[in-house]
This record gives sequence, structure tokens and C-alpha cells, in this order.
Amino acid sequence: MHHYPAFASRFVPSRQVDVWLPPGYEQDAHSRFPVLYIHDGQNLFDPRTAYGGITWGVAETLTRLIADGAVPPTIVVGVWNVGARRWPEYLPQRPFATPAGQQQLRHIHQQFQEKFGTAVARPESDNYLRFFIHELKPFIDQNYRTRPERATTFIMGSSMGGLISLYALCEYPGTFGGAGCLSTHWPAVAGVILPYLHAFLPAPGQHKLYFDYGTEALDAGYEPYQIDVDTLLRQRGYTPGQDWLTRKFPGADHNEASWQQRLHIPLRFLLQR
Repeated sequence: MHHYPAFASRFVPSRQVDVWLPPGYEQDAHSRFPVLYIHDGQNLFDPRTAYGGITWGVAETLTRLIADGAVPPTIVVGVWNVGARRWPEYLPQRPFATPAGQQQLRHIHQQFQEKFGTAVARPESDNYLRFFIHELKPFIDQNYRTRPERATTFIMGSSMGGLISLYALCEYPGTFGGAGCLSTHWPAVAGVILPYLHAFLPAPGQHKLYFDYGTEALDAGYEPYQIDVDTLLRQRGYTPGQDWLTRKFPGADHNEASWQQRLHIPLRFLLQR
């Protein structure tokens, strides 16, 4: 594991970035590897930094899948969030650019003010993705033996991290070949995400989209939104099990322990050749 404790950016505040190298990377000096970028990097590998002391188990799950031949050896880049900046950086920006979107954004601000007593910053996800495209990915491709093309570049996250992963694929379809969206927090983009997807969802055939949700805690309210998104995907020609997969997990909660239990499913779906 390589750690960059303060990866600098001209677009967003500096943050830690962790790079996990698959088994055999150091011994095989000639092969090049797919890359999976995952948000909320502090929750992926180390229980000492993970929320609630439980990680996604990325290293353990991916090592097992690679050993079984289920997925190719893959580099993982864990990008840490920066506390209070997490919400504005992960909230898709363009869906709120319309007059209806601006009204919805004011409604979200009001809800947060009433519930938490604090204002929510405006979306900053376009700059967050510029950091990925113009700074982080070029650094990874320059310093590691990557396969930098779209078909072998993936992005993944949970909750708000699921939203920004979907947004990244739609905004940069030439960069990302697949997005994994676990327990996607659809309520944050209620009323604006479907019009955005109608306009910017890539045509089927060259991308993979994975969605899932549980039935407990925050996940309990996700199903109606997910059904609407699934309907749109089907209308646009995405084929279940081929370039799109949505899974429901009864009894699953909105936490790292639940995502750890099912991580092997999106990894297989996105990474398998």
C-alpha cells in the first residue's frame, strides 16, 4: 500500500490518497493493470480510520477474487473525503443547474438547516471531478503501470459516493468504463436526477452500471427512486446482467459492514473481462 497523506490539488483541498497494489504487481515488471477509484478512502482498508472501526474489506475481497480468477489483478485508488466537504463534493452539480434544480437545492438547504442547524454548501462536485481527471488520474497513470483506457478504468462509492460515481461516468464517459453505486443516496437528488440522466446517460454498450440497496436505516427509502432509475435504464437499452445490474439486499443496513458483505458482487460485475 502506498500512502499520499496530502495529495495537493488546485481544484479542491488536499487529502489523503491510498494506492493498493494487487498481489504480484511488484514481481511482474511488465504487466499493466486496470484501476478502480473508490471514494471515502479512509473506510476501505484500515479499521483505525474506518467509520465505526469496520472497513469495506477491499484488500481481502479483491485478493480472494483475483486468486480465484474471477477478476483480473486491479489497482485500487482510495480517495479520502474531507469532513464537511464530503456533501458538496459528492453532490452532482449539473442536475441543479436548471431553475427547477435551483429550487430543489434551496429546499435541500432548508431541510438540512431544520434538521441539523447548519447550512449545506452548494455543490462542488465539478471541481472534485476535475481533480480526478486533471490531477489524480494523470498522476496514477504516470507513476503506476496502469491500463489507462476507458474500458479498464472504474469508479465506485457508497451513499453520496454512489451519486458522485454515477455522475463521474455521465460527465466523463470517455474516461470511466464502469461505476459501482452502493446504497445510492437518491433523496439528495430527488426531482432532478432523472431529467439529468435522460440528457447525459451514455448510450449502452460501452459502460457498466451497478446499483444496490438494503432495506434498513437510510436504505429503507431508496427503492422507489431506484425503480425509477432502473426503468430509465431499461428504456435506454441497458441490459440487466450485461451492462447494468441492480440488486436488493433485504435486511442490509446503511453501513460499511453491509457493503463489505456484498462488495464481491459489484467487483465481479465491473471488473470481470
